[in-house]
Order: sequence, then structure tokens, then C-alpha cells
Amino acid sequence: MAHDGPDDILERIEQRALESAAEEVLEPEFDLREAIGGADGREPIPDLTLGGYIAQHDRPPAFTGVDGQPYTIGLDTEETGDARKPYVGFLVFLRWAATGAGIMGHVESGDLSTGETEDEALQALLDLSLFEVKAELDAAIERRRADLADMEE
Repeated sequence: MAHDGPDDILERIEQRALESAAEEVLEPEFDLREAIGGADGREPIPDLTLGGYIAQHDRPPAFTGVDGQPYTIGLDTEETGDARKPYVGFLVFLRWAATGAGIMGHVESGDLSTGETEDEALQALLDLSLFEVKAELDAAIERRRADLADMEE
């Protein structure tokens, strides 16, 4: 170290400062599935799932879509006619006016769940994390954009 120049010393000090700051600032890794399920004896975070959010807040969650518009979520099912999977579940995303005064349109997810009963298909939707719901919303908006672009061609 005696032969280190001033630049080398400053570089080592800067590196140690960055490492120290990182240790103080960085949060431990967050496991979404553990948080939802309450692993390690911790209480689960109830409103990380669609069903938990609705139960805790007594309303569906609202999101800003990738298009910048406000949306709320509805759940729906359909019969398939397939005896192995008689019901499918999907999400309906209602697009609201910016003022909240009315519904301006909607987009739908693809089929996200199946069930032998309508309740089974709905429960699988309620078990989705809010992160999964938001990803489905943004994917539905992008599909609508692509469909509109195809129609203009």
C-alpha cells in the first residue's frame, strides 16, 4: 500500500463507500409467493392477491394501464363445452373516463383459469397476485393496440 498513488487510494475509498452504502440501502430479497402464503411463520400479506385485495378493501383494485388510462377489474367465466374443463375464467378490465364519470370501454384477458365448476374457475382468478393481474391488463391493452393497427392497414 505504501506504493499506491493518490488515485489508487481514492479509488479504494470510493469502492468501500459504495459497498457500505449498498449494504445499508439494499433490502433483502422479497419472495412474492412467501409473502402471499405467509411462509416462515409470518402472517401472509392479504391484499397481494386479487381475492385478498377485494376482501380487505371491499372493492376491486384499480390500475393505470400501459396506455395511461384508469381501469378496474371484473371477473367472468364461460362454459367451454369440454367435459374435462367445463369452465374457464378470465378478467374484464373496465376503462374509466379520466374523471371517473363513466366507463369508456374494456379489454379482456385470455382464459386464465379452468375449473370443474364456475366457483373453481373464479377462485383460481381470485388467487392471482396483483402483479399478475397488472401484467394481464397491460398484455390485453397491447393486444387491442395491435388489433387496431391491423385494422388500419
